[in-house]
Amino acid sequence: MSIPKKEYDYLIVGSGLFGSVFAHEANKLGKKCLVLEKRNHRGGNVYNENRDGILVHKYGAHIFHTNDEYIWNYVNQLTPFNNFIHSPIASFNNQFYNLPLNMNTFQQLWNITEPAEAIKKIAEQTNSEKIAAPANLEEQALSMVGRDIYETLIKGYTEKQWGRNATELPAFIIKRLPLRFTFDNNYFNDKYQGIPAGGYNKLIEALLKDIEVKTAADYLENKDYWNGLADKIVYTGKPDALFNYQFGKLEYRSLRFEDKLIEKESYQQSAVINYTNAEIPYTRTIEHKYFEPKKLDHTIVTWEYPEEHTESNEPFYPINDEKNMNRYKQYRELCTQEDTIIFGGRLAEFRYYDMHQVIASALKKVETEFSSII
Repeated sequence: MSIPKKEYDYLIVGSGLFGSVFAHEANKLGKKCLVLEKRNHRGGNVYNENRDGILVHKYGAHIFHTNDEYIWNYVNQLTPFNNFIHSPIASFNNQFYNLPLNMNTFQQLWNITEPAEAIKKIAEQTNSEKIAAPANLEEQALSMVGRDIYETLIKGYTEKQWGRNATELPAFIIKRLPLRFTFDNNYFNDKYQGIPAGGYNKLIEALLKDIEVKTAADYLENKDYWNGLADKIVYTGKPDALFNYQFGKLEYRSLRFEDKLIEKESYQQSAVINYTNAEIPYTRTIEHKYFEPKKLDHTIVTWEYPEEHTESNEPFYPINDEKNMNRYKQYRELCTQEDTIIFGGRLAEFRYYDMHQVIASALKKVETEFSSII
């Protein structure tokens, strides 16, 4: 007796970039897909809201950047991007410093203007720390940039963001820290940068065009029902939740956002300001109108507060310390045993991804899944 064909070829759990790209590519190959989204909107964390004529990044500032020409062309053929360049400012004790760390920053810190002077100053401070093999984030930072930069621009911000002492955090987190000896405030320094014209919703709409999507649909609340609809599942959620936390909960950091409409043309003269004082409870403020400038006599600013992830808020950053990584390895082993589930994305893989990396990962999974027909 033949087994009746299920209604869908693929059930995609999550409409963020990974799930949307996979659904888009599978649909192009003639596969029938259903996308489930737990929230009441599509797009995951890249979702935008239009409020009072200003495009608000609901889950924090998202600036697309990559050196990968293929990925840049991939997103631009779906919707055009603008040329926004990310140049954040840091605030410490009411003094402002340019980011990333560059000659402007060194001039503001030490009143020096020559690269050789900056290199010498940093070398003096890093050498004085005598750290041969950094064992944690604090030691890694001190061995890279010295104590002045660490205590002014890194320590307070990082400990607020992660809710842990810098000596308890893994060293690799800080290795992404840009450091350059030119007067260049371009934070990412990637060849291609920008934000979709009209917001990320345009990109998600293009990816999910002609694909069935159900929002406010929690896969885990009725897993057996949803599994019965499709031959395969693409899962982009938390792996510990999928397996009923049998090895314990993986830890994430979350964020809380407080928005305010301000009746003035500009509030902070910058898209993003990082607050590096430990006693200031928020990590940054975001003035959204800079992402897509418009002549308006009002503005919207978001204050971003880091907090622990609980069942009542969203997981944003996996805490990749030794305890959590050992736990994740146990869940990853369970994932490999599932023949009908494809795992991918920031949550499912328990790792930090930039947006271009998420898209590349999804395309790689598509290539593997459909190798016989591509």
